[in-house]
Amino acid sequence: MSNVILVKSDFDRFSEWADEFRKHDILAVPWDDMARHRETVKYALVWQPEPGALASLPNLEVIFSVAAGIDHLKGEGLVPAGIPVVRMVEDSLTAGMVEYIVYNVLRFHREMPVYERDQTNRIWKPRVQQSAWDRTAGILGLGVLGSAAAVALHRLQFNVIGWSRNPKQVPEVTSYFGQDQLEPFLEQTEFLVILLPLTEDTGGIVNRDFLNKLPRGAYVINAGRGPLVVDEDLLAALDQGQIAGAALDVFNQEPLPTESPYWKHPAVTITPHVASITLPATSTRHVADNIQRHREGKPLTHLADLSRGY
Repeated sequence: MSNVILVKSDFDRFSEWADEFRKHDILAVPWDDMARHRETVKYALVWQPEPGALASLPNLEVIFSVAAGIDHLKGEGLVPAGIPVVRMVEDSLTAGMVEYIVYNVLRFHREMPVYERDQTNRIWKPRVQQSAWDRTAGILGLGVLGSAAAVALHRLQFNVIGWSRNPKQVPEVTSYFGQDQLEPFLEQTEFLVILLPLTEDTGGIVNRDFLNKLPRGAYVINAGRGPLVVDEDLLAALDQGQIAGAALDVFNQEPLPTESPYWKHPAVTITPHVASITLPATSTRHVADNIQRHREGKPLTHLADLSRGY
């Protein structure tokens, strides 16, 4: 096979990757065998590579991120100069993220955490249910994943608004953009869905001032990146009742340290960075299509810009 790809994924699933790539006439090589295949590797599919590793491949032509985000590739010595990086954008990854977001918005909307506590305490207390169309979900980050989540929530009849750095158009979604429009976006948002990429501008964006601009009793769902959130400020907002609950899939430090207050906080739900997982069966099509485009001299799709962070 003339197409050889080096694989370092986020789970120990190399045999799955190899089987799926073989269907596309691509030979997958495990990361631990890099030295033996150094001269033949033209492509690399990676998650958190070690500094200098990719630079040691003399014939490397394209780097593919296992994840939709590329912050795991930002850092000195991680990506050789001049080598293009392609983001992971494919249907199953998008579907998984939409499921996670819709599930958590509905869970908070229907007050399921409250009913779960009532069950533990054997309390029978029906509560008046609000209509979805009377509540507003705000998507912070209207990229591929954010736009898909916005459309899904709109179909469930939520009022959906979105915010992004630059203007975006999503059907049936009121779009806000730029720093000047962030506050009016926040003032309406009862369910905040965080899906921004991690950049120099967005790190720590969800801080005390940010959270205080939300309606009191709002909910926070972070499936973007952990460092977008200032942990101390979110915990304080939860303790003060400004934020009624949070569903957190990503954290400033992963794995989440055992001493983190999030573990035992009654208003916090934790998942271990599994909101959406890259599946070999579908994501290899995205990689194979781009390899074919590269061989034919066509532009790569979903090309990342490391300087922007996405």
